[in-house]
Amino acid sequence: MKIGLEVHVALPTRSKLFCSCRTDAEEPNTAICPICTGMPGSKPVLNEGALTLAVSIANALKCKVPAATSFVRKVYFYPDLPKNFQITQKDDPVGIGGEISIEQGKKVGIRRVQLEEDPAKIIRQDDYTLIDFNRSGIPLVEIVTEPDISAEDELRSFMTELKSILYYIGIDIDKELKVDLNISVKDARVEVKNVTGMKNLLDAARYELQRQEKLVKAKQEIVQETRSYSEKDMHTVSSREKESDEEYGFIFEPDLTVYRTKGIKTAEPVYASRLAREYAKKYGVGESTIRELIMFNKESLEMIESYKGKHDMKPILNAISLLQRYATAKPTAATFEKTVGLLEKGFYPDKEAILGIESGKKVEAHAAAGTGEIDKEIKHLIKENSKLLKEYEKNPKVFNFIIGAVIKKYKSNPREVSERLERILEGFKR
Repeated sequence: MKIGLEVHVALPTRSKLFCSCRTDAEEPNTAICPICTGMPGSKPVLNEGALTLAVSIANALKCKVPAATSFVRKVYFYPDLPKNFQITQKDDPVGIGGEISIEQGKKVGIRRVQLEEDPAKIIRQDDYTLIDFNRSGIPLVEIVTEPDISAEDELRSFMTELKSILYYIGIDIDKELKVDLNISVKDARVEVKNVTGMKNLLDAARYELQRQEKLVKAKQEIVQETRSYSEKDMHTVSSREKESDEEYGFIFEPDLTVYRTKGIKTAEPVYASRLAREYAKKYGVGESTIRELIMFNKESLEMIESYKGKHDMKPILNAISLLQRYATAKPTAATFEKTVGLLEKGFYPDKEAILGIESGKKVEAHAAAGTGEIDKEIKHLIKENSKLLKEYEKNPKVFNFIIGAVIKKYKSNPREVSERLERILEGFKR
């Protein structure tokens, strides 16, 4: 079983890849010109900002960036492509031969990173088709992996790592990321086109793997084809036979030149998962806790970098978590210092306390409850609600109110209360 991906990422530029039309138009067909609608005689002009972002992505994915890059015409006929070819890259992409390390301790190879234009948007309704050319010419980066993914958890980890890397470059990962899945159980490779969202990606991969495995067991042929994923029915359906490179008839784009990439100033890559691992080892805190805070949050990482060494890491992380949950605005240095100070005294501020700190009120730390007091309160609440003990194995969430009650009374760390509650419940069960 092998899975390779082609991830299409829209770049956050103000104008399109080969013309000056804006990229943020909402009303259909209002940001268009002869270039992005493929009118005869129109000439493309490369957006240098898009090239810089593409090189930054290639660099962050540890690719070799060639000294120069060029474009080709990928020829095919479809309503969303009126000039009958897409301007993309082939032999001289912006990056080749990179890799991403994932949680499972393996590396997924990056075959290539290429810059290309998005086709128009097709809207099918009843017995007719509408086309919106606002999307035509939006700059895309396509990231093509090696077929190194062999399990669902690896697929999830890879996409999480990739999205985090893109986030720190400045890519809007909340926008639609389109993924083509290339899946093979035996010899033939089946492509599942334009899957969006992590859940859909995992569901599509799971279904397609099971479909191919059934064909192999039945000794039936797996057809090399392109399929689409139906979110509603949660299965893939055949759409057309898979084209080969020869069928696309790639030719050099004569309206564009060769572009030098040497000397382009790129964004410094940030590998949040690696930083989480380093912090956990150095400061003796949970790696998963740090990952949760910084994988997709620049402010959290900035606060950790600013305050490490000035305070212990555990209260720093707890302060970040509390301020993310309760603060109404970006925390000031004073708000952060006061929150950390309360945590260092053993007081775990609730929402009211955080809002008080934020508004400049004086918030006093109460004496911290010892583990003995917390355990006593937990046992008391369990005995008072003993009928719920029977429900614990079926639905552990029934004891959330106990955690809440202890936190409210003692202003204790929820994680600590949860851990102690789990131990005590195990004792009750025995």
